[in-house]
Amino acid sequence: MAAKTLAQDHDLAFNLQMQEALAVSKAAHTSSVPNSPTGDAGIVDFTGEEEEFDFTSLILQDIARVDQERRDREFGEQEMKRLKVDLDRRIHDQKFAKELMNVPEGDWSKHGDNYQKPYSLSAGSSSSSSAIGNESFRVYCKGLVSEEMIGDTRAMVGGVGVAICDSTDNLIWEVKKVLGAEECKSPEIAELEAIVHGLDEALTFDLGRVTFFVDHFKVFQYVTGKVEARQSAVATLVNQVAVLQKKFSYCQPSLLTRNDVKFVFKLARDAIVSQIKWPEETSEGKTFKETCVICYEGITVDKIFSIDGCFHRFCFSCMKQHVEVKLLGGQTASCPSDGCKSEVKIERCATFLDPKLVNVMIQRKKEGSIGVSDKVYCPYPKCSELMVKAEVLEYTKQFFIGADQSGARKCMKCGLLFCTHCKVPWHHNVTCNEFSKTKGYQNAGDGMLKSLAQSKRWRQCIKCNNMVELVWGCYHITCRCGYEFCYTCGAEWKNKKATCLCPIWDERNIIRERHANPPRR
Repeated sequence: MAAKTLAQDHDLAFNLQMQEALAVSKAAHTSSVPNSPTGDAGIVDFTGEEEEFDFTSLILQDIARVDQERRDREFGEQEMKRLKVDLDRRIHDQKFAKELMNVPEGDWSKHGDNYQKPYSLSAGSSSSSSAIGNESFRVYCKGLVSEEMIGDTRAMVGGVGVAICDSTDNLIWEVKKVLGAEECKSPEIAELEAIVHGLDEALTFDLGRVTFFVDHFKVFQYVTGKVEARQSAVATLVNQVAVLQKKFSYCQPSLLTRNDVKFVFKLARDAIVSQIKWPEETSEGKTFKETCVICYEGITVDKIFSIDGCFHRFCFSCMKQHVEVKLLGGQTASCPSDGCKSEVKIERCATFLDPKLVNVMIQRKKEGSIGVSDKVYCPYPKCSELMVKAEVLEYTKQFFIGADQSGARKCMKCGLLFCTHCKVPWHHNVTCNEFSKTKGYQNAGDGMLKSLAQSKRWRQCIKCNNMVELVWGCYHITCRCGYEFCYTCGAEWKNKKATCLCPIWDERNIIRERHANPPRR
């Protein structure tokens, strides 16, 4: 009976609170009504069942929202406890593994089956704080600020990425966060916000010894005290970092390059992308769009290309035009964003490029990675494979005895033999000097090239064997391989000085008409 009475008292108290809340809501509503239907100012009849239901539903919605927040908070606390136990178990296993590695081979062969050190959940729960606190961890932080198109509006948006790893860089926890308008005022503020967020996350795990990594040199100088921040917002964040550092038994910053923080860079970029895309209903269902910063068109996210390294995003159509123009100009493609030099990965261009162009890009990249004097091409027209001289020599030695002396090489693609000296298909039982006097050499690719060079008065570099044509300028030639020589006789230039007595220039190659073709060497 006492319990029943207590329950009734609780119900009565709840009803009284509800009535007070409704009365306050009614009073706020009536104060905004100048004239009532009954003629009495500020008095409105709220006895209708529909009006009463509206107020009650609003309060119930607030109660449900608070209850959901409570349950989410409890779930988050439980997940954090689980993560701490998992981390403690990992530390336990790593320590035990190190102990096993130090066991002598003789003892292991005799007693190896008896070594055991099971992880105890109860023991781990009580000692997890001390175990985790004594280990060293790494906190990678990255803050980004970018001017992006959100629909038809250009706005500054920002995001941070944080990753917590153990001493061997095994990922433990990662998180990304959207920055507010005040936090997007400068890159330094965004970077410092990332550090603050990273140290807060580390404290949540009860970590005791951490090293936090940044790739922004100026921010690194701020947090190490080498440079004093002048802006009040930056100085406040630097002070906040210093306060957080004191909560650890060990906490020091370290400077890294951009390539070493790529994974948190991507997290920060993903936080930015989450702000610039918007939902849209289509015939195929709900999809997301974002604005391409080149063409300013709203493009579905599945037609957006993200560049590795910088993670700038452009639509397939704009990227296709950009890459094709670069290829036609004989260059490799990089990020179209102003000032960004991130390379466009060839294998990822297949999503918007013709396969033939992808092969051209692969060939260009391969040519650029091989030194001019180290290149060799297969002379067979249907192959023309580019190879490295040292690699093709080692490959040929497996099939041809005396490849070093003879100059014979076996193509690594088509498998046919050719002469690396004459640049023609292999001439069996004929020396290079004898073959150069035959019609076969004159009709071969290299022989035809030399005949053409002789008629056009081209000069061949004796170091890399490339042909050079002098269109205008002096006779001092610098080949693309770096070798310097005289165009008239081929003698080498040393220390920017000629070793021959040939004239350095000719007036007809120096003076050009005003409307002549642009110079070319």
